[in-house]
Amino acid sequence: MKALVWHGTADIRCDTVPDPTIEDGRDAIIKVTSCAICGSDLHLYDHFMPGMKSGDIMGHETMGEVVEVGRDNKALKVGDRIVVPFTIICGQCDQCKRGNFSVCERSNRNKKLADAAFGHTTAGLFGYTHLTGGYAGGQAEYLRVPFADATHIKVPKGIPDEKLLFLSDIFPTGWQAAVQCDIQPEDTVAIWGCGPVGQMAIRSAILLGAKRVIAIDRVPERLTMARAGGAETIDLTQESNVVAKLNDMTDGKGPEKCIDSVGMEAHATTSLDAIYDRAKQAVMLESDRPHVLRQMIMVCRPAGVLSIPGVYGGLIDKVPFGAAMNKGLTFRMGQTHVNRWTGDLLRRIEEGQIDPSFVITHTVGLEQGPEMYRTFRDKQDGCIKVMIRP
Repeated sequence: MKALVWHGTADIRCDTVPDPTIEDGRDAIIKVTSCAICGSDLHLYDHFMPGMKSGDIMGHETMGEVVEVGRDNKALKVGDRIVVPFTIICGQCDQCKRGNFSVCERSNRNKKLADAAFGHTTAGLFGYTHLTGGYAGGQAEYLRVPFADATHIKVPKGIPDEKLLFLSDIFPTGWQAAVQCDIQPEDTVAIWGCGPVGQMAIRSAILLGAKRVIAIDRVPERLTMARAGGAETIDLTQESNVVAKLNDMTDGKGPEKCIDSVGMEAHATTSLDAIYDRAKQAVMLESDRPHVLRQMIMVCRPAGVLSIPGVYGGLIDKVPFGAAMNKGLTFRMGQTHVNRWTGDLLRRIEEGQIDPSFVITHTVGLEQGPEMYRTFRDKQDGCIKVMIRP
């Protein structure tokens, strides 16, 4: 089969690789009908996340049709149409029973590596480094789904892929980011980053009743899309001091809730802390750039909430933790508990409350995948979200 394969920093190729096979009785094999490139994939593309090996198949936003089922899998049958959550879940461990699916205790087959890196293992993830299991990803013609009797979202026929695909990651990720904020009717929610997750967080915050949403980015197409979703915007090319601007927009009080949809690769270029981060990162004394996190701590209203769906991979420096403690801020973060939210979100799609396909700007075949990684990373050609049809 054809698949998008990692061969090193900024080196993704469309290769011919062996077809996946059933390895366990709970497995299923799907024929991929749609997949996507995620912002988190760019952390791998640029090699900011450790644990990649040449030959790894990329991708964790995938859906398709079941073509083979393991003997112990009673939940699926050939012909079922499913979206595959990016988190692989056993459905039986203590964390899965609590709905904490992204920290499933059994699905990471490289548990010892994760224990060493994080203190305790987290869930296995598709196409996302050997720290999270080294599983083949879904940017391919076929995908093996381990623990498939639990790791799936069964979806109805008749709804096009583009409306359903993002149940795999960015829609529940944006939704969880907003839910974690415990949004109240008078709240102002500030959201850093208007990429795909940020766009979903904007619409989720509005659906959950936020009084105001203020979105922060520098890319014109993203800012236009954010305004179309109901957000006020701050253009980083026009505003040099985001903290001062947000305080000014909230009568000096700051937003009650702040969402970091950027994560480890904040692209600030002129501030002193951004220059410091890039210098330390260059000599491997810091792995992540927490520019947005620092801003959120300083501007968030006391007793507010910081929600962090943006991915961080390792060590950060010069975080004003004293300010966070003394202001009584609550931090809520983590990879997404996808299956906790998808029943409700599928209903909202079916009822027409939201159509997640609004975020797609480019639809291509697998062969165009490598060039679309570059286009997406470099924010060229108005690219916000790439959908791939193998």
